[in-house]
Amino acid sequence: MSDSIQMTPLWEVFIRPRSGLHHKHVGSLHAADAEMALQAARDVYTRREEGNSIWVMRADQITASDPVNSDSNFDPAADKIYRHPSFYDIPDEVGHM
Repeated sequence: MSDSIQMTPLWEVFIRPRSGLHHKHVGSLHAADAEMALQAARDVYTRREEGNSIWVMRADQITASDPVNSDSNFDPAADKIYRHPSFYDIPDEVGHM
């Protein structure tokens, strides 16, 4: 890998599909700043008009859970039914959630 790519920040790209309600991670790219990352994401990931919204985020700004700790992070939720959306009654006037 060249030195210029290593110094250029890595950006994560999220696209909201035309038929979708939320953004999905579609890939990563290198760019000097947010505007260039947005332009590159548009050129690379929406060539066929797949989306109607693009988010880019510097990869070094993302804080993620460690897969090694997945048991302690996610298993305790199983015994707390109030954390599951099926526990609540959603009024019809709320619409899609």
